[in-house]
Amino acid sequence: MSEYPSVTVFGPRQCGKTTLARAMYPDFSYANLEDVNIRLLAQNDPEEFFTKYPEPVIIDEIQRVPQLLSTVQVRIDRMQMKGRYLITGSQQIPLKNAVAQSLAGRTAVVQMFPLSLSELEKAGITLDRDTQLVAGCMPFLFKEKGHKPAEYYRSYIDTYIDRDIAGMNAVQDLSRFTRFLTLLAGRAGQLVNNSALAGDVGVSSTTLGSWLSLLESTHLIYTLRPWFTSRTSQVVKTPKIYFCDTGIAASLLGIETPEQMTRDPLMGNLFENLVVTEALKAGLNTGGSDNLYFFRNSSGLEIDLIRQNQNTVRLFEIKSGKSLDENYLRSMRSFRTKYSALVDKTEIDTVIYSGETCPSYLNASFRNFRETGALFEQRGNGFTLSF
Repeated sequence: MSEYPSVTVFGPRQCGKTTLARAMYPDFSYANLEDVNIRLLAQNDPEEFFTKYPEPVIIDEIQRVPQLLSTVQVRIDRMQMKGRYLITGSQQIPLKNAVAQSLAGRTAVVQMFPLSLSELEKAGITLDRDTQLVAGCMPFLFKEKGHKPAEYYRSYIDTYIDRDIAGMNAVQDLSRFTRFLTLLAGRAGQLVNNSALAGDVGVSSTTLGSWLSLLESTHLIYTLRPWFTSRTSQVVKTPKIYFCDTGIAASLLGIETPEQMTRDPLMGNLFENLVVTEALKAGLNTGGSDNLYFFRNSSGLEIDLIRQNQNTVRLFEIKSGKSLDENYLRSMRSFRTKYSALVDKTEIDTVIYSGETCPSYLNASFRNFRETGALFEQRGNGFTLSF
């Protein structure tokens, strides 16, 4: 806000965008475009809108009136002042296009996710693995005691489908879309075969592709890209899919208690989902870039998570188990042998698991999953211009 006339915050519904904005800037005017009357004012008389909500202002849920951005652009150019607009949105693709067209060079874009494990810990909340997977990280569940994750996430999913998806008129058959969501939850942390999944849902691959883009644009899922040294056929180029919150995926799968999670065969996938999103949060929350990947080749060699730092990479394996196990290191050792010149020699390989932290074991580091954030923080990257 000190560098740009405006900041635009994207993120999934109810991840805390509004709470954060209003807590940081309590003296700003506040306009929530979910309110019908406020939305109509912004649509029909934008100048009067800014008379009622003068700058500096928080404009919440801008995707409801994206045309308001044109007026924001004019006012930014007229006033030439920093930190006048804090804008939030729950949709990305159409909204990003609108932001790019109207506010190019005038806004910084911030990507926001639900709470991180380190934020929960600082608030005095530490849950065991399976309870955390079921509870997820949505702020509402931690405002006060007594909330049931199963009830919350059922309502969350219903609201998402009925308001966000139905409101965009991008899906004709909501019952099939709901089935698609459930099937996709069962594939969290896996390569998604569009053709096979389309057959299971009963839609075309084209429709399925558009639905995946829709989920990504509304921040319900995150796509982890494959890492490769060259574009050869020997490296798998299909991305992996993760949900923005494990509580959503668990609810879609009908997993409502920690006891169910412990016994469920998909617990390992959801644990990987938790770790990957924690790594992503850590990078984004410290101003870093999205430099996370996975690796898999045609021979079956796979690395769960790779962080690229300029010309080198650091390797991470994700295991839901609690025991120090040398077998967890096999893939990373094979990768080091094959791509020795590309692996960061200053860092040892890391296993993120459910056991106790052991900084050095068999020339590797075993870290408890609650430390994921510290492993992926990206403070001090890049440079600033000075004149």
